[in-house]
Amino acid sequence: MTKVLVLYYSSYGHIEAMAAAVAEGAASVPGTEVSVKRVPELVPDDVAASAGIKLDQAAPVADPNELADYDAIIFGTPTRFGNMAAQMRNFLDQTGGLWFTKALVGKVGSVFVSTASQHGGQETTITSFHTTLLHHGMVIVGLPYTFEGNSEMGEISGGTPYGASTLAGADGSRMPSDNELAGARFQGAHVAQIAAKLAA
Repeated sequence: MTKVLVLYYSSYGHIEAMAAAVAEGAASVPGTEVSVKRVPELVPDDVAASAGIKLDQAAPVADPNELADYDAIIFGTPTRFGNMAAQMRNFLDQTGGLWFTKALVGKVGSVFVSTASQHGGQETTITSFHTTLLHHGMVIVGLPYTFEGNSEMGEISGGTPYGASTLAGADGSRMPSDNELAGARFQGAHVAQIAAKLAA
């Protein structure tokens, strides 16, 4: 079995929804075992509750050391000023031991994101995230234009060749569209297929 981890941070449920679609896509590839986990919340519970942060997410919290157990890891994060969220950065900063032992070298890494607006840093967040994956020696996989939704011009939609993306709206009220979820599923399947080939 090819083991794929979908690892995400989600404040308001947008990345959580995309993570479910990514996992669905990965699981559609025969011989793939998919786990969905999240990184720990750093905001105190009372502050998070007052800010409306979604604290009832079903996915279990991951341990940084378990990343080596997977053939591929698909990371999801909201954008914070064109970069990954602090919760994800904090988690990745705990993977120094994996770097030292070269535990992630040759494994597949991929990224999907959420922003408030069309030009809110989707691509910079993904490509800056890639820097960490390259330091770990991972093989980066994006969302190729064989996913036709990347060329969607009839509606406002996320979707980049670097990875799937969604637009949350300034007030967070917009949830992922059908096209954005389709991109997430495509990316999950694409990563699982490549991971299976590399594992073989």
